[in-house]
Amino acid sequence: MKNKTPLVISILMLILVVAFTSVKNNSDNKINKKPVKTSSVEINTEMRGVWVSFMDLDMSDTDRSYKSFKEKFNYIADTAKKKKFNTLVVQVRPYSDALYKSDYYPFSHIISGVQGKETDYDPLKYMCGYAHKSGLKIHAWINPYRVRSSGELKLSDDNPYIKDKSLGKKVGDGIYYNPALPKVRELIKNGIKEIINNYDVDGVQFDDYFYPTTEKSFDKAQYEQYKDNAGNDAMSLKEWRINNVNMLIAECHALIHLKNNNIAFGISPQGNIENDYGMYADIYSWCEKAGYIDYICPQLYYSLKNPALSFENALKKWTDIKYSDSVTLYIGIAGYKTGTDADNGTWNYSDKILQDEVKLVRKKNINGFMFYSFSNLISDKSAKEVSNLVEILD
Repeated sequence: MKNKTPLVISILMLILVVAFTSVKNNSDNKINKKPVKTSSVEINTEMRGVWVSFMDLDMSDTDRSYKSFKEKFNYIADTAKKKKFNTLVVQVRPYSDALYKSDYYPFSHIISGVQGKETDYDPLKYMCGYAHKSGLKIHAWINPYRVRSSGELKLSDDNPYIKDKSLGKKVGDGIYYNPALPKVRELIKNGIKEIINNYDVDGVQFDDYFYPTTEKSFDKAQYEQYKDNAGNDAMSLKEWRINNVNMLIAECHALIHLKNNNIAFGISPQGNIENDYGMYADIYSWCEKAGYIDYICPQLYYSLKNPALSFENALKKWTDIKYSDSVTLYIGIAGYKTGTDADNGTWNYSDKILQDEVKLVRKKNINGFMFYSFSNLISDKSAKEVSNLVEILD
């Protein structure tokens, strides 16, 4: 940032000053239907995204060669296009690692078998090239704070957490970076910079991992230091944690758009807004104010008849938000629940649930949806639901 012009610095500082805002409810229904600009053209058609998780790209069932990787990804892209989807949201940093050549994160075990062991090819470079050749957009999906979710994954010696364990904390069997630390924000931003500088991605997307716990002990030392410095003006712990996350979001949005205004920055939070605030994810500020995100895609992974929270009721909560003109709303749908007993068995009531949900999305003039995940696009248990969904994707 020190190499930017004074005007740019002023703009960035202004973004950081407003990074924290209090939560507010707003019932004005203003869904932004403006297309997001990606690559060199506008998407005038609806977003039809498919999340391609690291599990979809797992090379353990192959000889891990470049040829095998190309065959695996080609099948993913070709299948998505055949089923009339137009965007792949590919998980390129699942566990403080990288499915690309990185100066900050070790190479992913998903590709090579061992975290930190590189291959002789660059997966993300190939995926960008083949996706665009196929007429598909590609967004780089990142888990910014997650280092490990269980004790099974062996972290390499060049993993940032192993090199500096002050960066994160253990929560149960998992390890997560501490959002309170400026050096954590720098690490995450540096990882984004190398993606947008070196790869032809159309977007960058954060998943729904933010603060992993509400326990006061997680960042007690940093909060106590903050209170000592702030004195009587100190924010509450909740406000301070929300601000820590907001600073990262605002800074990531700024650095992406300083590099390329055609790259969209989005977040896919949980569909239950109350759960998001339990992780200190300030949904309303992100949606209502410019300078945080370009799109939001809540994971509305509920059936139409889910007794706890139905898809339609959840959708209303999201459409009731007063969106900034710069923010586009998409909706995440649960391909992975089709053909299962999830949501009290209500996914078995019909084989047109996803179709009906997309029809509701269109009725609300929302600009598109994303399907989780690719493996469910091709699974037998989801076949009928997927077939019925594809029927309306003209």
